[in-house]
Amino acid sequence: MKKKVRNKGNKKTRVKSVIKAGPATTRRRAGIIGLGSYLPKKILTNRHLEKMVDTSDEWITTRTGIKQRRIALKSQATSDMAVRASKSALRDAGIKAADLDLIIVATITPDMQFPSTACFVQKALNAENAVCFDIGAACAGFVYAIVIAEQFIITGKYKKVLVIGSEKLSSVTDWTDRNTCVLFGDGAGACVMAPVRSGGILSSYIGSNGKNSDLLFLPGGGSRNPASHKTVDSKLHCIKMQGNELFKMAVRIMVYAADKSLKKLGLTCKDIDMFIPHQANIRILFAVAKKMGLSRKNLYLNIAKYGNMSSASTAIALCEAVKSKHIKKGDLVVLDAFGAGLTWGAVVIKW
Repeated sequence: MKKKVRNKGNKKTRVKSVIKAGPATTRRRAGIIGLGSYLPKKILTNRHLEKMVDTSDEWITTRTGIKQRRIALKSQATSDMAVRASKSALRDAGIKAADLDLIIVATITPDMQFPSTACFVQKALNAENAVCFDIGAACAGFVYAIVIAEQFIITGKYKKVLVIGSEKLSSVTDWTDRNTCVLFGDGAGACVMAPVRSGGILSSYIGSNGKNSDLLFLPGGGSRNPASHKTVDSKLHCIKMQGNELFKMAVRIMVYAADKSLKKLGLTCKDIDMFIPHQANIRILFAVAKKMGLSRKNLYLNIAKYGNMSSASTAIALCEAVKSKHIKKGDLVVLDAFGAGLTWGAVVIKW
């Protein structure tokens, strides 16, 4: 019979009781044992963008919270950045690439249509024993990939899983469109997941709504609009977005996703030590935090430095928060993301 978790007592007591009881009496629990990230050296500031399109540092900062973003070299592919982040995560985990059973890459900017970017990462790492595949869940990709990896681990199918969020959004950005080109940057974040005896992934919630797929999309290059002179001339291979509609949905759905994942544990937003949202827009993030009753000290932000890196954003933010000791052992951490699809998800982790 499942032990009932009562939401009484102070914050630490509630969280400890949840961990002891568990979201279910599972035999295994998956956790993160290593983290790594990579950011290109080139920095594109708002001042640089002022010379490229009709915009200003004040306009960008006020509406997005972004001051600069990283841009990959033309010679760098998504897998190149993923490999750099992965090597760092493997070192942090203290394992070799040959120990990996599975590699999952979350990306919307793959090296090619096929083979998967994960296969290119496998080759570069010489992770010869790993199964490889990509997932395309846009900005929610890293959260989706963590949830997928967790299932393989708790069932005992695999023990060591490399999860990566890597994006070269500069390759699909229309640098003449001031509404989108100010938002995006490049980078990669990675984590190694494995069975853990304490802490780890406590609960998760993911969701989708294809009815709103027209709010954020890249129309060219697939089977619907194969590459041609017309699609290139019409800039169909660049990101298209309806920002105002996305703003309203993002706030509501991110709050909902976090609440759903916490309720599974009998916890509330008050129990969160560190909230790491997808770094999309500072106004969205502040609105989410306000609705959740979170203070700035419980909210990790790096959007000013990097902009929106889609699936890489949450991965890099988590890595930075841990390395900078914003997250400490024993903290309750919530990752929360929302992206094109529409897709969304939240993961509750005991660090």
